[in-house]
Amino acid sequence: MSILVVDVGTSSVRAAIVRPDSTVTHVVRRPLPPIVPMPGLLEFDAAAMAAAALEVAAEALASGGPVDAVGVTAQRASTVAWDARTGVPLGPGLGWQDLRTAGTCLELQADGLRLSPNETATKAAWLLDTYDPDRSPTTRIGTVDSWLVWTLSGGEAHITDLSNAGVTGLIADEGRGWRDDLLERLRIPSSALPALVDSSGHLAQASALAGSPPVCGIAGDQQASLIGQGCTRPGMAKATFGTGGMLDMCVGDRPAFEHRGAAGTFPIIAWRRDGRLTWGVEGIMLAAGSAVDWLVEDLGVLSSAAESETVAASCADSGGVVVVPALSGMGTPQWDFGARGAVLGLTRGSGRAELTRAVLEGVAHSGADLVEAAEADAGTTIAALRVDGGMSANAVFVQALADACQRPVEVSREVEATTLGAGYLAGLAVGTWRGEEDIAEAWAPKHTVEPANGADRDRWRAAVERAREWYPELTALQF
Repeated sequence: MSILVVDVGTSSVRAAIVRPDSTVTHVVRRPLPPIVPMPGLLEFDAAAMAAAALEVAAEALASGGPVDAVGVTAQRASTVAWDARTGVPLGPGLGWQDLRTAGTCLELQADGLRLSPNETATKAAWLLDTYDPDRSPTTRIGTVDSWLVWTLSGGEAHITDLSNAGVTGLIADEGRGWRDDLLERLRIPSSALPALVDSSGHLAQASALAGSPPVCGIAGDQQASLIGQGCTRPGMAKATFGTGGMLDMCVGDRPAFEHRGAAGTFPIIAWRRDGRLTWGVEGIMLAAGSAVDWLVEDLGVLSSAAESETVAASCADSGGVVVVPALSGMGTPQWDFGARGAVLGLTRGSGRAELTRAVLEGVAHSGADLVEAAEADAGTTIAALRVDGGMSANAVFVQALADACQRPVEVSREVEATTLGAGYLAGLAVGTWRGEEDIAEAWAPKHTVEPANGADRDRWRAAVERAREWYPELTALQF
């Protein structure tokens, strides 16, 4: 039983077919770059996103169909408002990185309501205040997954799963429903919000597609990647290294902390199936691949990000150079928005090879920080780390990660495991896979990299301290 997956990231829309043997075929992609009107603001064209999703889905179906079900995965917390009568967006979609509501979040903190500008809550309020101040009864608000399902169902289904709803800032504890106190404070009508559904099951009908296959799987991108890399047992973890980095660990039951653990990770709903929640913890690295892009686009020392592997491999070590890639602050475990990037240990013998290797090693050390934070907050040891994302193709980086973590790193066969994870969730609903254990057993890494050398974690921590609190007024901000 094959599955069609529609997968919307920050810069592209793609569709693919997931086969019962866990292979991903017939991939069709369209670029959909974000719009940056000014620093700190990030928007996207929701109508163009919907059109692209229908287009790539139709192409994948035509070449690789028919299918038994559809899975949907998307960037989390990004927000769309639209008119239910016309299906036309009221304004631009707001990307999860958009910071225009940071001031509102700080105002709410003074009243004991803790929200982050990266969550959906204040984005939804901003869209309503700007484009629908009177709160029309036909207005709908949703994250990208709900906008996609609305589109695929021809406007019949307005739903979201708990893995997406859990990072909106609007969900009640244990996923019981939307928070009435926040809805009232932000003037968000509950009627505008999607119904909460399982991540796997017969959830809607994709009547806009040929054959009207059922939508049977929905997940946020990081949770889909977690499932796609077979991390369905407590203690299993994956890290995705793209523009930034995200580590997610399956823990089973709800973590003991509500907002942020002592080591800097967050509790997340990994998925809900048959009404049962599976929880995880998540750590966030604000710069990963973007640090390599800095070498290419800003310093001009590399012609492409792919060249970083060859250049870094041309030297045996960084010659004592340490790079802290805090280009936009630090996430887990420090959570210091006032930190800034640092390059330390330069000598006259430091060249582009040493600098490039130091950047890759800095991202690797940051990845090891995420591993240690997840272990501390979950009270569980991660035996091996599974990785996907663009940087997982860089052999020098992956070896540096294994050395910094001092444990095996298993590289995903799929660079974007999100698609496979959404396919698994949909396949569970139609019997392609019987349960989470089948998914765990299906994991087959492209290769495994063992630690080969030690990594100077003490020097790394000393470098991090030098990069911290560069702008104390920003360091003081906590969301």
